[in-house]
Amino acid sequence: MMESYLKCEECAGNVIDKEAGILNRGNLGRLKNFLSRAAQGERLTVGFIGGSITQGFAATEPDQCYAARTVAWLRKVFPNTEFDYVNAGIGATDSQFGAARVQEDLLPRLPDLVFVEFSVNDHSTPHFCETYEGLVRQIYGSASAPAMVLIHNVYYDTGKSAAYYHAQIGRHYDLPCISMQNSIYPAVAAGRLPAEKITADFLHPNDLGHEFMASVITNFLEKVIHDKTQEPQEIFPAPLTENAYEHCVRLQYFNSTPEKSGFEEDMTPQRDITDIFRNGWSAGEKGAYLEFTFRGTGAAVQYRRVKDGPAPIATAVVDENPETACVLDGTFDETWGDKMQLTTVAEHLPYGEHRVHVEITETHAEDKAEFYLVSVIVSGVREEGNTK
Repeated sequence: MMESYLKCEECAGNVIDKEAGILNRGNLGRLKNFLSRAAQGERLTVGFIGGSITQGFAATEPDQCYAARTVAWLRKVFPNTEFDYVNAGIGATDSQFGAARVQEDLLPRLPDLVFVEFSVNDHSTPHFCETYEGLVRQIYGSASAPAMVLIHNVYYDTGKSAAYYHAQIGRHYDLPCISMQNSIYPAVAAGRLPAEKITADFLHPNDLGHEFMASVITNFLEKVIHDKTQEPQEIFPAPLTENAYEHCVRLQYFNSTPEKSGFEEDMTPQRDITDIFRNGWSAGEKGAYLEFTFRGTGAAVQYRRVKDGPAPIATAVVDENPETACVLDGTFDETWGDKMQLTTVAEHLPYGEHRVHVEITETHAEDKAEFYLVSVIVSGVREEGNTK
């Protein structure tokens, strides 16, 4: 019995509580406008930004992931409308990186509707409340004034999610929040839905798990189509946090000129946004260094950690302040692949000129890869500021 009805999308509601998935209704003005334009046959762009779940990891085909399924539903409901689909998901990345790349990876496409999904990539901390807010504010205030829906995923073995903080941002900006923690996870926790049916690793949905996710989202969209409530005028509120990540810049070899010794630029063309270990610098000798001068309030470093190590170890420090020193271990102790690690070296510094120094401090005779610095992300950038 369980086998048969779990295969049926129409029966998904027998197992999961789609209504409980509407964590916050939000102001639906922008979303109703989007759906009205869709009903009129206007060509529209639907964008998604998030981690591996959005990218579609563990789905058998790209069109099986929740993002593609959601757009397929829109195409079915509005058959006379052309929807351009933009999937800006990158596995093993968080909203801090999302805030640094959204201006390149999504917003130039002028999306009319954006779904944001980072609740299992971010930790449940005030830091990621702030980085998430920076991402949300950039999308909300972008040129195309898109409708936004925030998606909160969950670990199906522990119930862990950053939704507590992310939903604070959603409520502050009066945005719709759709929660898998509230809709799918309770069925798993209660034993009505074996986790193994929807995920192989208690995190990444399989095809059925993506189908369930999409059903929770499209259930909400269906309700909005029929919602005749007059929406209040939207208000773009002041930031809830210190908001250092609304304005940030990502420094790579082509847009910065750091002082360097021993590091070589990587000019290999990047195939697509998921080809992440590109446009940086690499070195393998102890003492090799890069030093960036920037104007802002903080800096984070992105570097590669290799599963087939060992690899060199570096240290990053801001303004020669030993309290900011961070160890950057190029060896990854997992087996699923190389990881792009993002480490915040310092944040909420007084605005002004600062320096971040990255130096290889330890190598090994058996190193199998060089240390690879992908980028430096500067936060708290102001219009009058510059980087070099």
